[in-house]
Amino acid sequence: MIPVTTFKGRRVALFGLGGSGLATAEALVAGGAKVTAWDDNPDSVAKAAAAGIATADLRHVEWNAFAAFVLSPGVPLTHPKPHWTVDLAHQAGVEIIGDIELFVRERRAHAPECPFIAITGTNGKSTTTALIAHILKTSGRDTQLGGNIGRAVLTLDPPMAGRFYVVECSSYQIDLAPTLDPTAGILLNLTPDHLDRHGTMQHYADIKERLVAGSGTAVVGVDDSFSSLVADRVQRAGTRVVRISRRHVLADGIYAEGSSLMRAEGGSSARFADLSGIQTLRGGHNAQNAAAAVAACLAVGVDEQDIVNGLESFPGLKHRMQPIAKRGEIVFVNDSKATNADAAAPALSSYERIYWIAGGLPKEGGIASLTPFFPAIVKAYLIGEAAPAFAATLGEAVPYEISGTLEKAVAHAAADAARDRQGPGAVMLSPACASFDQYKNFEMRGDAFVGHVAALEGVTMLI
Repeated sequence: MIPVTTFKGRRVALFGLGGSGLATAEALVAGGAKVTAWDDNPDSVAKAAAAGIATADLRHVEWNAFAAFVLSPGVPLTHPKPHWTVDLAHQAGVEIIGDIELFVRERRAHAPECPFIAITGTNGKSTTTALIAHILKTSGRDTQLGGNIGRAVLTLDPPMAGRFYVVECSSYQIDLAPTLDPTAGILLNLTPDHLDRHGTMQHYADIKERLVAGSGTAVVGVDDSFSSLVADRVQRAGTRVVRISRRHVLADGIYAEGSSLMRAEGGSSARFADLSGIQTLRGGHNAQNAAAAVAACLAVGVDEQDIVNGLESFPGLKHRMQPIAKRGEIVFVNDSKATNADAAAPALSSYERIYWIAGGLPKEGGIASLTPFFPAIVKAYLIGEAAPAFAATLGEAVPYEISGTLEKAVAHAAADAARDRQGPGAVMLSPACASFDQYKNFEMRGDAFVGHVAALEGVTMLI
């Protein structure tokens, strides 16, 4: 745990007592803050009270007494409308922050020199975060991994000299971290997502920009127009910028050229690493993730050979283009983390004959953007609420069935793949949808997929 000492002796209001919220409340108390916590869920309030956290309905407290209001990132700050606690905090002039902001204040107070890498982007941030942490760990560094991936940030070990932090940040978390100041900050890409919580694409981009704007070194993907403009603005403001690309040759920065990662300086470039034999970094999207990891690790002083060794030994990220089993030449791929169409595109672009399991709770835009990948799809197996809409988009371009459940989809896809005589196929769960209509989260959906595959006859599990 990281005790939050920066609010020692002061009163702090907190709303949201889920896993990270409760951890935040406990960290504040451990640091000496006087916490008053609440949640709309009575069970969460009871759990916090049982853990020794003072609770009270924040509708009936003296807001002027609070030094800060700590809000869970899952609670609306601005859109579709501010949560009622946000209105009360604004009326009292109380600053609204989140757990990432508490972390950065503790780091500045106790070990500002300890390296801190923060990662954001619409897609690819979890793989990039895991890859960076892997490179640091395999190079022998004390590495703490958390934030929007794995452990809540305040459950990590306290900041100290020589300890490296790798923290994935969602747009919600950045919105609650006004003084975010990583040693190296990464913005991978920007495509429409979470607009129900941010209102417009520009507002969403502005929030993401804050992470790199406050960085010592800003690593920015320049393959989309929003991110490219961010790189230009941040550089004009005086921040050191390292551009990365999977599509363009760069005069300065790190870019992909086929399976090679190229490092360019002053118009001259040289191959930094070869990704061709690394199955866990397959596809152009992973070339971008690897480029970002290389740039960030160089920025915090990691030796080039240590970085290459880390790339080559990366085990991959669970639920993200994860080969989980084989049956003969058929590979089963768990890409459950692909919760929108853009996130599903990398997996669909990486295999030639796909038996595609898709669907769940639909997101804006559906799967129309995936049309270029339809020729690689032998058949689609549609599940969840999105099934009828996906069927309409597939139309006559791709054979499909509405399987309804994931269990049926796996069984039918595996059977069809076994009858395929035109080449080895991939049975792939890459849903292009949120999981919330049938599963609590994408992890549970991915684990269910693994379970259904494991129940098939003749499969060899790879995990």
